Amino acid sequence: MADLHEDLHEFTALELHQLLQRGEVTPVEAAEHFLARIERLDPEVGAFAHVTPEAALERARVVARDVAHAAPLWGMPLADKDLHPRAGVATGFGSRAYAGHVAEESDDMVEAVDAAGAVSLGKTATPEFGLPSYTEPLSGRPARNPWQVSLGAGGSSGGAAAAVAAGMLPFAPGSDGGGSIRIPAASCGLVGVKPSRGRVPAGSGIDRLGGLGVVGPLARTVADAALLLDGLIAPRGYPARHPFALRAPGEDGPFLGAAIRGEGRVQVGVMLDTPWDDFADIRLDQEARDALDRAISLLDRMGHGVDELPAAPEPGYPAAFRTLWQAGAAGIAVPGESAERLEPLTRWLVARGRERTAGELAEALGWLAGFERRTIARFSEVDVVLTPALALTPRPVGWYDAEDAEENFAQQVRFTPYTSFVNVAGLPALTLPVHDTEAGLPMGVQLIGRPGGEATLFALAAQLERAARRGRRRPPVW
Repeated sequence: MADLHEDLHEFTALELHQLLQRGEVTPVEAAEHFLARIERLDPEVGAFAHVTPEAALERARVVARDVAHAAPLWGMPLADKDLHPRAGVATGFGSRAYAGHVAEESDDMVEAVDAAGAVSLGKTATPEFGLPSYTEPLSGRPARNPWQVSLGAGGSSGGAAAAVAAGMLPFAPGSDGGGSIRIPAASCGLVGVKPSRGRVPAGSGIDRLGGLGVVGPLARTVADAALLLDGLIAPRGYPARHPFALRAPGEDGPFLGAAIRGEGRVQVGVMLDTPWDDFADIRLDQEARDALDRAISLLDRMGHGVDELPAAPEPGYPAAFRTLWQAGAAGIAVPGESAERLEPLTRWLVARGRERTAGELAEALGWLAGFERRTIARFSEVDVVLTPALALTPRPVGWYDAEDAEENFAQQVRFTPYTSFVNVAGLPALTLPVHDTEAGLPMGVQLIGRPGGEATLFALAAQLERAARRGRRRPPVW
C-alpha cells in the first residue's frame, strides 16, 4: 500500500478514479500526493499561478465526508485555469492589472467541477486574459514544457498542460476560444478536446461573442479526457440556471465508453490548407508533417478510408477573425488606472477593438456565420477531418515578439493555423500525440468531427492511441 500511495502520479486519471471508488485511496491522500508533486516540480515548470493547499485539503475532507461516491469526478484532484474565478481565491487572469485580486464569486466551470466532486489544488497559469497562444505572462513565470524546459507549454491553457504533462495533476480543465486547449495539449504531448459549441453547460460558447470560447479537458490519455469531459457535462447537483447540455442524436451515452471501446471504421478527410494561407506564410515543419504522415499510415493500416480534401481558399477569413478577436478584447474590464499595466499585445487588441464600429463587427459576424456553413458543408462527405495539430514544433520561451503586436499575431498564426477556424465553425476537435521527433518531443495531429460528433472522435482517437504504441512515455521533468 505504501508504494501505491507513493506512485499515484503514475496511474492514469481513470485508474486513479477507480482506486478512489474502491476506497484504496482517499480524496485527502490523493490531494496530498499531488500537492507534494507541485511543491517539488513547479518551481522548474511554472504551471501554477496559485496553489491552495489548505483549501484543497479541507475540500478533500468535505468530499470524503459529504459528497456521494457517484459524483462523476469524486475525489479527483485538478486545478482551475486562472481565467476562472473561485470565490475567496486570488484570481489574476494572467494580468498585472489584477495583481492581488481575490474573487468574490465562483464562475460556472468552477461550480461545475465542484458539483462533480472534484478537488481543486489551485489556479493554473494563463497568459493575460487568455488571449495569446503561449503562456508567458509578465505577471508571473512562463509555463515551461516538461519535455524540454527551454520551450514553452503553449497557451492559453499552458499552465494546465504543463501541470498534467509533468504529473502534477492527473488531468485538468481548460478553455478554448481559438485553440487554447489544443495548442498546449499538442505542445506538451497530451490529449486535448475542444467540445462542440453548446456541449458543456458551464462553458457552452453560446454566450460568447461569435460563439468561440468553450471549456474542455487536457489529459494524458484519450480515456482520461473522456472521463473529465463527461464530468464537466453532467455533474450532479449543477445549478438549475444551467439546464442544458447539447448531445447529438445517437450519441447520448457517456463518452468514456466510446474512448474505452475504440470501435468503428470511418471516412477521414486530410486537410492541408488553412484559412490563414493568404495572411501569413504558413509552412509545415518536417516534424509536423512526419506526425501527420504517421497518423495517415496508421489510419490506412486500420482500414479507415483516407483521402485528401481539395483546398478551399477563404481569403476573407483573416480580416473577419481579427475583427472578432479584437472586438472580444475591447470588453475587457481593467480596474482603475491599471490599463497602463496591460501587456503590449493586450493593449493593441483592446485599442483596435474599441476602434471597431458596430457595422464592422456585424459584417465580420455575418461573414464568419457564412464561413461556418461553408466549412460544415465542405466536411460533410467525411466523418472526421485530419490536420496537423501545429504547423511548427513547440516554440522556445521568449520566441514571440513582446513589443510588435502585429508581428506577434502573425507569429501565432504561423505556429497554429489549424485551430481557430474550428471554434468559428463550432465543431468538436481533439488533438493527440502520435509521433516523436529525433529530440524526443511528442508531435500530434488534430481530429475534427461533425457537429456533436465527440463520440466518433473519442473512438477514432482511441484506435490511433493504441496503434501508435507510444506507451506511457514520461518527460524528463517527471
